[in-house]
Amino acid sequence: QVQLVESGGGLVQAGGSLRLSCAASGIIFSINTMGWSRQAPGKQRELVASITSSGSTNYADSVKGRVTISRGNAKNTVYLQMNSLKPEDTAVYYCNADVTTYNGRRYQRDDYWGQGTQVTVSS
Repeated sequence: QVQLVESGGGLVQAGGSLRLSCAASGIIFSINTMGWSRQAPGKQRELVASITSSGSTNYADSVKGRVTISRGNAKNTVYLQMNSLKPEDTAVYYCNADVTTYNGRRYQRDDYWGQGTQVTVSS
């Protein structure tokens, strides 16, 4: 079983910064792409940023220049540094990871999601 646990959300004023963290745990063979998505009330979940195991990154146009995604040295953690936050960034932020596990007999690749962390930006 693989678990993703997010932390770092909270309430911040417009123009402020937050750093989200996500750690994957469990019997993991390898982690491929990790990413952050968000879902605001009444809206569909949207990808914010993603990063591959080799460090290639991808950002939504709405956050380019304000957000940086990175992975920890152990490669099972992912961070989202958010600067110049705007009220429209308010949402629940979810971490996800493309994980390969090995049970001693076969490899299996699945996409896992965290429970989400609330980010609220006040104007």
